[in-house]
Amino acid sequence: MTAHLVDSSPLGAGTTLAELADDPHARLALLRAHEPVSWLPELGGWLVTRRDLALTVMRDSGTFTVDDPRFSTAQVVGPSMLSLDGDEHARHREPFNAPFRPREVREGFTACIERETDRLITALPPTGAAELRRAFAGPLAVAVVTEALGLTGTTADTVLTWYDAIVQSVSDITAGHAASPAGTAAYAQLRAAVEATVADRDTASLLLTAAGRLTVPEVASNAAVLMFGGIETTEAMITNALLHLFRNPDQLALVRADFGLLDGAIEESLRLEPGAAVVDRYATRDTELGPATIRRGDLVTVSLTGANRDPAVFPDPDHFDVRRENARLQLAFAHGPHYCLAAHLARLETRIALHRLLERLPGLRLDPEHPSTPQGLVFRKPATLNVLWDAPARHPAS
Repeated sequence: MTAHLVDSSPLGAGTTLAELADDPHARLALLRAHEPVSWLPELGGWLVTRRDLALTVMRDSGTFTVDDPRFSTAQVVGPSMLSLDGDEHARHREPFNAPFRPREVREGFTACIERETDRLITALPPTGAAELRRAFAGPLAVAVVTEALGLTGTTADTVLTWYDAIVQSVSDITAGHAASPAGTAAYAQLRAAVEATVADRDTASLLLTAAGRLTVPEVASNAAVLMFGGIETTEAMITNALLHLFRNPDQLALVRADFGLLDGAIEESLRLEPGAAVVDRYATRDTELGPATIRRGDLVTVSLTGANRDPAVFPDPDHFDVRRENARLQLAFAHGPHYCLAAHLARLETRIALHRLLERLPGLRLDPEHPSTPQGLVFRKPATLNVLWDAPARHPAS
């Protein structure tokens, strides 16, 4: 069967995971045009790159499920809303829904995000040079998500250490490698922190509320998914959006002249370089998907990165345009039952972060001595984002 699949997908057979992790866009465009559902031997499954077919997969959880023992995140943190479908998915997700609705996000988190953003900018070196991924974007994301969950008794540095280890384990599994023991150890520490938070009945928290409807291990698994999804999504959104703006000075000038264009810039950055590049599903039955015949049990990986540059939906798809009218059709937050629970919160964090950075750091720009580019097979962002500005930083408006 494998030989037949390779013969039917010659472009897929020549596609390497290293290429998809490094600079995937030309290869994804080729696949989308000629093999929109392509068998990749290195992946051991199908890769879907066309937007309409990506939507088909993500909408139909009955045919394309996450509930499979091979699902990478579940191997690290156990069953959660991310790795369950149907009634069990709803049971795990529902206890966490309320704070992440649009109005609740605005009212519940704006002040916290603004306060933490200003604190982190004030703490940047007075020299006018910094690495913003770890000095700003990561700590901001950690602070907000721990606030959202009500996690107590830990620090941003500790959470970032857990996060790095768990994300690396998920990436290792997706690439076909054994997960490192560090991911298991990090999750055990996170679970202990969740148990301590739930045990503190005197402090209100989303985790404690969820524990009224889920077991403590279930709360911990879902907390891990929300925490690391929240950190990964927001850290990538901030760093990728800054990188796109800095690389397109004409677009940056438009945003500086009208901060109302920030939302468009964020959506366009999400379209061009979603922080989560792929989502995995498993076929529950034999089915046809576009030109391909999928067999029961097959891995079906949706390339959100590929779908987001589909020229049938986005004209001139490789161009960064903060005024693109349909940029919100991007699929960076996935689609269907597993649409990102905290998408509104991630957008609010990114908007406030970009606004404050551009407002308070005059002449903010990339450091030409330290180039940045997004990397990663599963999670894509620059490893570092070194910037310069015309010191000193301005103080926040009172």
